[in-house]
Amino acid sequence: MRRTAIHPLPVALCAALAACAGPHVESAQVAPVVPPTEWRVDTAQSGLVEPAWWQAFGDPVMTGLVERALAGNPDIAIAAARVRDARAQEMAARAALLPTLDATGASAQSRSVNAFGKPAEQTAAQPQLQVAWEVDLFGRLSDQASAARSAWFASEAARDAVHLSIASAVASGYITLRALDARLEVARATLAAREQALSLIRRRTDAGYASRLELAQAEAEYQSAAQIIPAIEQGIARQENGLRVLAGDLPGEVGRGVGLTSLREPAIPEALPSELLRRRPDVAQAEWQLAGADHALAAARKRFLPQVRLSASAGAALSTLLADPITIWSAGGSVLAPLFEGGRLRAGAESAAAQRDAAAFTYRKAALNAFREVNDALVATVRTDEQAAILTAQRDALARAYRHASARYASGYSPYLEQLDAQRGLLAAELALIQSQSDALTARVALFQALGGGWLPERAATDPQNRK
Repeated sequence: MRRTAIHPLPVALCAALAACAGPHVESAQVAPVVPPTEWRVDTAQSGLVEPAWWQAFGDPVMTGLVERALAGNPDIAIAAARVRDARAQEMAARAALLPTLDATGASAQSRSVNAFGKPAEQTAAQPQLQVAWEVDLFGRLSDQASAARSAWFASEAARDAVHLSIASAVASGYITLRALDARLEVARATLAAREQALSLIRRRTDAGYASRLELAQAEAEYQSAAQIIPAIEQGIARQENGLRVLAGDLPGEVGRGVGLTSLREPAIPEALPSELLRRRPDVAQAEWQLAGADHALAAARKRFLPQVRLSASAGAALSTLLADPITIWSAGGSVLAPLFEGGRLRAGAESAAAQRDAAAFTYRKAALNAFREVNDALVATVRTDEQAAILTAQRDALARAYRHASARYASGYSPYLEQLDAQRGLLAAELALIQSQSDALTARVALFQALGGGWLPERAATDPQNRK
């Protein structure tokens, strides 16, 4: 049997190439985020968050506002343009893995003098095809393409985060608008009641049954209720303008649907801590950015390795002075090995490692913030419901007290100050109750946003751990 000897040159070449690999770059050790076993509050969770979760509030006007905002908001259009740009960058990076093919052609017509002193005219052309290819021998170009692909997916997640933010802002803004409307109704009703009381006290004062002090108190309380209305109307106008701009429209009035108390309170959705990190687009964006930073670091280290480029060309020379065309061709290759770059490659690797560390800490921050926001939203949802129930009972008790005080004053059994105190307490309780009802609804919007909005089963296909 004939033995084939192994030539030492390839072995030495492979060892040399391995030694040329980039220097070891230190990267930070970031502790993983372990989901908690349960949330801080125990809620009666039921159902899932639908993709169009804002419809659960039962107001068609709110639904229309959110849908118009998702279709016309400038921030969403900007995010979509960034996705398009990232997709183009990914296509460009992937195209670097393929060879390039170019066609050239040149033609000329000339007249010259030959060696015998006679003129010579010719028409010449030289068509040619050129092929060039950088061999991705060590995977640097593949890493760059993977980094660009991760950046593309991160931009898609960022667009989804903008979608969720705009929908939540419109829903919360509409709830705030309906709360302002309710406050305006209470203020106007209070003003009307105090106007009636002021008229009554004027008649009683003219008849000598009431003092000038009571009349002055009634006038002061009337103006106190009147000054609330302009401030609320100003808030309504600003809220309407904000909602219109969110929807991509010019400032103006906004239509109304059901009242604040008629808005449905959606059930608290089922939310498992272990599944949260796959449901939030901002966490997905941070994860894709981390994946892209890992690929960019690998590509930066591989820049220390040689680059192999192949090239070839083929064509023909045509001329009227030639009987037949002449074929021309060439083929070759080159190796570019960095020997001294003045620290440029080392600096690039260090920069890539620093960006990778920043991306890792950004992902950890996003994950921790996700759990905090869900816990905060769950606590707010439960506690605002409790507060609204307490304030409702207080408002009912103060309403009874105000009726009794009004009846006692009308019958002459108590001074006007007793009725005035009861009316002040009732007004404060009604305004506090409206704010509490608004907070309870807004807390549910915040909960939907903290849970990542709506999600679909097929979203798992776009998960960073599943997308290759």
